[in-house]
Amino acid sequence: MKIKFAIIGASGYIAPRHMKAISEIGGELIAVCDPYDAIGVIDSYFPQADFFTDFDKFAKFISDYNKTNAQQIEYVSICSPNYLHFSHIKFVLSNNINVICEKPLVLNPDEIEQIKIFEKNSNKKVYTILQLRLHPSVIELKNSVNNILKEKPDAIYDVDLRYITSRGKWYFTSWKGDIEKSGGITFNIGIHFFDMLNWIFGDIKENIVHFKSKDTACGFMRLKNARVKWFLSINGEYLPKEAKDNNKTTYRSITIDDKQIEFSDGFTDLHTTSYDKILSGDGFKIKEAYNCINNVFFIKNAKIDKSDKNIHSFYKNIISK
Repeated sequence: MKIKFAIIGASGYIAPRHMKAISEIGGELIAVCDPYDAIGVIDSYFPQADFFTDFDKFAKFISDYNKTNAQQIEYVSICSPNYLHFSHIKFVLSNNINVICEKPLVLNPDEIEQIKIFEKNSNKKVYTILQLRLHPSVIELKNSVNNILKEKPDAIYDVDLRYITSRGKWYFTSWKGDIEKSGGITFNIGIHFFDMLNWIFGDIKENIVHFKSKDTACGFMRLKNARVKWFLSINGEYLPKEAKDNNKTTYRSITIDDKQIEFSDGFTDLHTTSYDKILSGDGFKIKEAYNCINNVFFIKNAKIDKSDKNIHSFYKNIISK
């Protein structure tokens, strides 16, 4: 029998990846909830799914469905705005249903401690999507680093992260542009990169922020086995010349000891891989999201360090001029 799912939040960029994953693993989407009422993408995957714009009606449907059907909804996937994740996770667990939540799991590490209690009381599980950990190139990199650290456990790598992805004026009118609702650009576009680096190079030892604005941030992290200079922006003006000349709106670069790490391709199926892992009992759980949430929460609230020490070259060459 098909495993049954529901989705909270369907009108954004990421929800179709969840619908596709549910379809590809042979699941069935029973219900969808979103205040926006033009979600035609549902027709591409599960046109028979019940749809709700009113959350209370959706909540009643979920409760009634699981009370009256022998085969219950087993998972609710949360693709809602960042600031709603905590309340939606609490709702799903209160109905004794497993959670699959997009990153960031929550915006505050204190909320993770509360979710642990909800999870324990419900006897269900909360899983999060950390798809870069499943990317073949990233896995290969981690294995390579692990092999070197076996021989040289004190080795320190120099890492340079640059990620610029253009966003229009709509971004700043939407919830994404409200730092209290989204957490800012480090939560919106940086968190999966920080998680990946934390996963490969170990716990954070030092966290410095050199610059923050509504569209750009940069700083320095010292991990157990790496020094990381990072630059994130949604300002297309900061795209390097080679990206602009090729009419590209996104520039992504990670170098480790001056060696470029390429993982631009291969993202398409990582949500399906994530779902496969979850259904096999090997998905990413709360504890695996904690370090990165804690790190990015610190960045969001950190005071600016005005020294030039370990500052990213993009800041020196673009912003400070």
